[in-house]
Amino acid sequence: MRQKEILLNIRPLESELDEFGEDHVASSYNTPLRPDAFELDDDEKINRIEKHFREIMTILGLDLNDDSLNGTPKRVAKMYVKEVFSGLNPKNRPHARLFDNKYKYDQMLVEKEITFYSHCEHHFVPIFGKAHVAYFSSGKVIGLSKINRIVQYFAKRPQVQERLTVQIAKELQRVLKTEDVGVVIDATHLCVASRGVGDTNSKTGTAHFSGKFQDENIKREFLNYINSK
Repeated sequence: MRQKEILLNIRPLESELDEFGEDHVASSYNTPLRPDAFELDDDEKINRIEKHFREIMTILGLDLNDDSLNGTPKRVAKMYVKEVFSGLNPKNRPHARLFDNKYKYDQMLVEKEITFYSHCEHHFVPIFGKAHVAYFSSGKVIGLSKINRIVQYFAKRPQVQERLTVQIAKELQRVLKTEDVGVVIDATHLCVASRGVGDTNSKTGTAHFSGKFQDENIKREFLNYINSK
């Protein structure tokens, strides 16, 4: 996606999120979870989801005695808990170790094209795309792989793209102890591509710019870089 396309497709974030109600936009940047969300351990959650998904398949008229289908409820349950929604569990939050910025590097650090897979919380179908992240060091730096892990952690939960963008930015601000963070996400939503309007070509762009990234020159430098080959 070129710079012009990114700028034209960025959606409003943070202060404006609360104004959209339930019209396919998150009500806040916190994932809505019940207070008792983690009273059940993973094994019990898998057992319960398996039973319910088996019932869904039965209602759909599928023959669960078939060898190909018999193990599907268990596989789906394990996938939900251990994989695609594992980011709901705070125990899986990446531990980001910081290092002194011994090189005194004071320019923008960019990690672009971080591949992620998530799920739309409105239809539970995949969202996939690329995240581009940048920051200015406040005296500490983070291992590059931890940036990827932070993106994956927040992606692995039912999401809307606006919330995902803000959550990644807020976590990086918290971990790096700096406001100077930029995040851009370019994604395909299968709730648009594989159902409903069935548009397989459209993509959605969102962004979060804070601290130095609110300066137009720095923002442009970031966007130019992520659009370069």
